[in-house]
Amino acid sequence: MLASVPQVPVAAQAAPARHDVVTWGAGADRLGDAVADRSYRLVVRTSVGGDQLRVRLSNAFGDRPVTFDSVHAGVQRAGAALVPGSNRRITFGGARSVSVPAGATVLSDPLPGRAAAGLNLVISLHSPDAAGPATGHGMAMQTSYAAQGDHTAEEGAGHFTDTIGSWFYLDAVTVRTGASTGAVVALGDSITDGWESSTDLNRRWPDYLARRLAAAPGATVRGVANEGISGNKVLADGAGQSALNRLERDVLSHLGVRTVFVFEGVNDLKAHTGVTAADLISGYRELAERAHAAGKCVVGATVGPFKGWSEWDPAAEAVRQEVNAFIRDSGTFDAVTDFDRILRNPYDPERMMPFLDNGDHLHPNDKGMQALADAVDLKSLECADGPRTGAPGGAH
Repeated sequence: MLASVPQVPVAAQAAPARHDVVTWGAGADRLGDAVADRSYRLVVRTSVGGDQLRVRLSNAFGDRPVTFDSVHAGVQRAGAALVPGSNRRITFGGARSVSVPAGATVLSDPLPGRAAAGLNLVISLHSPDAAGPATGHGMAMQTSYAAQGDHTAEEGAGHFTDTIGSWFYLDAVTVRTGASTGAVVALGDSITDGWESSTDLNRRWPDYLARRLAAAPGATVRGVANEGISGNKVLADGAGQSALNRLERDVLSHLGVRTVFVFEGVNDLKAHTGVTAADLISGYRELAERAHAAGKCVVGATVGPFKGWSEWDPAAEAVRQEVNAFIRDSGTFDAVTDFDRILRNPYDPERMMPFLDNGDHLHPNDKGMQALADAVDLKSLECADGPRTGAPGGAH
């Protein structure tokens, strides 16, 4: 819970080093027209626990400033109702209100108290003047709530009668932890975003990964930010900006990130836009080089099978095979997770195994999501020796 921390005398010796680490994140995109005088009650799941919780609000796709005059953080009890006594006001530079310029983000003041790992955190926010394009994350796979007027301070559900399946304006939550604790950011498309996993149950593969990390003795990477956007591509804008164009905002700008996990490419190669394996390989190299330049390790994941999906054809399959050979063997990445090997049917390796397939032959079901998370070598996320540019590749 968001528990208050009592103030105690500090001894004269130096305090252990601490820093902020992202505990939740979601890729920003355009969400249609903004609505003024509307409250959003947004339910998100923390990955790493800590104190001094902060939220980041985004107006990345706005064409004018947007003001937030009331923002609160609480703990979900059920639906839109909060645990009594948990809802606390968040400030920005000491003020209750903040104006976020078009194209910008803003980070809140730290909130005293502790937020546990695996917490259904609820961020309630209100804007009196929202207009123009709204910024948020379209496919949350999580029920959140909305109400007309400012009801952010309320802990009851009475006014929050509208259910929504998107997160508006909120794009990150951080907590303060020991300096040895870090985070991994999953950069991906609809499979990472969680499409066809069970709504409200946190069964996207990065959620399963977060639970593995939380239970792993000795793991120092504990934070997980899910930066998947359904339909996203490595090279071209469309469903969200391309991975190349959103890398800085959606990945490298997060606090405490140690490792970037890249699992994208199927939307580029199945779109029949003329993208070649060489094009995609160039994109992967640029992603890795930029992440390495920022001091992050990069894990690459192979592109899974999708025969049976309407856009599959032998030409796209040939590109997938060539791209996967590059990911496995080029040494571009500090480590490789072979999701193709995990998902493919051994009797028809261009197809997904039926018991991992949600039925559309592209997106895994809950069991498939868990299988992906279980395939990740947790040691590959630690980045213990820093990014190893040019190191030999190898699949886990």
